[in-house]
Amino acid sequence: MDEFLSRAVELAVDNVKEGGQPFGAVLVKDERIIAEGVNELHKTYDVSGHAELLAIRRAQEELRTNDLSGYTMYASGEPCPMCLTAMYFAGIDKVYYCQSVEDAIKVGLGKSSMIYEEIKKERADRSITMTRVPLEREQENPMQLWKTVNK
Repeated sequence: MDEFLSRAVELAVDNVKEGGQPFGAVLVKDERIIAEGVNELHKTYDVSGHAELLAIRRAQEELRTNDLSGYTMYASGEPCPMCLTAMYFAGIDKVYYCQSVEDAIKVGLGKSSMIYEEIKKERADRSITMTRVPLEREQENPMQLWKTVNK
């Protein structure tokens, strides 16, 4: 197994031994580890405290950039929809993982599968009710302001 995947699995195993979930991630550029993370939900009570997200946050903070193009994520488990979305936003080019969403379901960690299915649905068919409320006419439009400021 690749050294970076081995490190991600090692992080996941250590996290389970410390009371956490079996997820570890290593962010790499030019064959060098830039940042690591493990699921910290049990420590921070923050549902966004996933291994991949924490590795991304740490790298972006240290490097002072939102652009991680050319970086590769190595993860012990297949990224959930939230982590995958963050990787798209960050521009991460490649992801390698060991265990699948189906493997996670078998041990009682099946939310990712449900969320992947929900995302495929039309807004009106999702289990979370989503209602669009247009801006009031007198409100300043933040998107138009952004467009004006970022010409």
